[in-house]
Amino acid sequence: MAGVLIGLALLAFWLFSIFDVITTPEDEVRNVPKALWILAVVMIPLLGGLVWLARGRPRAPREPWPVPPGPGMPKGPDDDPEFLRDLDRRMRGEDLG
Repeated sequence: MAGVLIGLALLAFWLFSIFDVITTPEDEVRNVPKALWILAVVMIPLLGGLVWLARGRPRAPREPWPVPPGPGMPKGPDDDPEFLRDLDRRMRGEDLG
């Protein structure tokens, strides 16, 4: 029973890989031509599919990181007016607390 499940999982992965290579636009395929990827996935089912996912599949666009702070947020303590006022009071010796 376990062998049948493993076989079905491998078949599903192989079919997914073939379908993914075929439906990927030619100009988005990475590293080698699309026809070579199809041949690799068909001839070497498990390894070809894994290599396709790792090295051939197009990368998703990424968001820039880190995200800059919003317009109302101070970037650091020295940009916070409240912090600077408190610091100035403490340096002048006006700290009542």
